Amino acid sequence: MARGWLRDLGAAGLAQLDIVEPHAPEDVLAWSKDGKVALNGAPVRADVVVLAVKPQGFSDAASGLAGWIGPNTLIISIMAGVTLKRIASALGAPKVVRAMPNTPGSIGKGVTAYALSTACDAADRAAAETLLKPLGAVVGPLDESQMDAVTAVSGSGPAYVYLFAETLEAAGRAAGLDPATAAILARQTVFGAGALLGEGGDPTELRKAVTSPGGTTAAALDVFLAKGALPDLVRKAVEAAARRGAELARDADK
Repeated sequence: MARGWLRDLGAAGLAQLDIVEPHAPEDVLAWSKDGKVALNGAPVRADVVVLAVKPQGFSDAASGLAGWIGPNTLIISIMAGVTLKRIASALGAPKVVRAMPNTPGSIGKGVTAYALSTACDAADRAAAETLLKPLGAVVGPLDESQMDAVTAVSGSGPAYVYLFAETLEAAGRAAGLDPATAAILARQTVFGAGALLGEGGDPTELRKAVTSPGGTTAAALDVFLAKGALPDLVRKAVEAAARRGAELARDADK
């Protein structure tokens, strides 16, 4: 998210970006050295605080946030499973946005869905959307009950696509391609297909356009569409991720 915002702080409605990360990675250390961000500074009441911690660590992190949060601070949480009510109660801050971005946001190609606490007004919604739009598409506000499904589809979704690219590369090698050729063919195919979707293409129609009756694509799709194959596996995977989100919420409340 920080990488996406640093592409244009003004577009995100940010005057400056403070990062609190005791074990900052090299890229964050470099940003700090270059003056792009303030790293691990003294707490100052902030207009917006983004909670990017593991759900299991929220209770421990909450106690150290008091100096950053005032009664009108807008809290934006990207924690999977942790509810608006739980966040507001732990931080004493009623204005909470529960958001789920994904990693393509670092290049402005992501998607973020969000839900609002009842204390948020139109100005809070506008501030949240301004902050999130530089990361890519913004969907919401949604009912909070949908956020576990959002996490399972788009939050975790890039990993599913990368896994497909990995397995397509491996299948290419198994079919006789050298590793470098298999890699570029698989990766560019995934990239190009995604770009067509990004231009507004309908996935069903795009798939049909590639598939000639009785041809090579049809033979492959027969395998993907067999009982228990890709559609069933994807459904089960999304269900598993959503179920884990609900479990994280329960764990955070303990």
